[in-house]
Amino acid sequence: MIGLQVIRRSRVEKSDGKNAYWCVVSGSDIWLVDGQIPYGTAQQWQLPSRHAILVDHYQNSPVYWLNAADVEQDHPLSSLRELLSVDQALFLAASKAVQYGYMSHTLRFCPQCGGRNYLNHQELAMQCHDCRTLHYPRIFPCIIVAVRKSQQILLAQHPRHRNGMYTVIAGFVEVGETLEQCVAREVLEETGIEVTNIRYFGSQPWAFPSSMMMAFLADYHCGELKPDYSELSDANWFELDKLPPVAPSGTIARALIEQTLADIRHEITATNKDKKNPPVKEGVSKMSL
Repeated sequence: MIGLQVIRRSRVEKSDGKNAYWCVVSGSDIWLVDGQIPYGTAQQWQLPSRHAILVDHYQNSPVYWLNAADVEQDHPLSSLRELLSVDQALFLAASKAVQYGYMSHTLRFCPQCGGRNYLNHQELAMQCHDCRTLHYPRIFPCIIVAVRKSQQILLAQHPRHRNGMYTVIAGFVEVGETLEQCVAREVLEETGIEVTNIRYFGSQPWAFPSSMMMAFLADYHCGELKPDYSELSDANWFELDKLPPVAPSGTIARALIEQTLADIRHEITATNKDKKNPPVKEGVSKMSL
């Protein structure tokens, strides 16, 4: 309820003339100026503040969402992915705007009775005009996992990655499935191997279009690597000095890869240190007998 109360107190009409971040969105695309979210007043950017909805704050400035359809001027739109390099807090705020825009576009009619939905500004949800049912933004749970085998990391390439990029394994959680079960299933289905020592790493909202990525680390257990070519174009084990192009910075996939590589480097360093400084063997001196 705290978040909803903040939204109710923060209607954009009270912020006319104040500097803010303005997220004008359409689908998963957003209006950027020189690669940045427009910052300033609504008047400065000639934006209809009456349609703007507060979604977050960044560095004490409000972040507003506007649907591109409510803006008279045609602004060039860019993929939200172009903001991956900005501060994470601002990227997440922009992601909220994109996800609310996706909600308003895909939930125009009530799934329960077929009535027309409208945006409930207080709840930040779509509400049916007829049966009054509230429909909140849909969030699709996904797992993403980095698998390690000794001093190698498992990386895969998808057909949609036209730049040759490799990344870690990911997939949607099925009904009645735990996150750990999903990790094991996705890795087995896509690569033919089994994993063990599954452990939680972190999460990232992923507005493409509306997913929650829950990240894990895992260790190879058994099986022969056999990529599912209906899902992947390649999958292989890679060593530290033979890495292909990988997921960009700002993604939790990249964070998983960097963590796994750091763990491998740490293990190599510790092993080399032990070789240089072998433990002194204890024995019994004849002089003490």
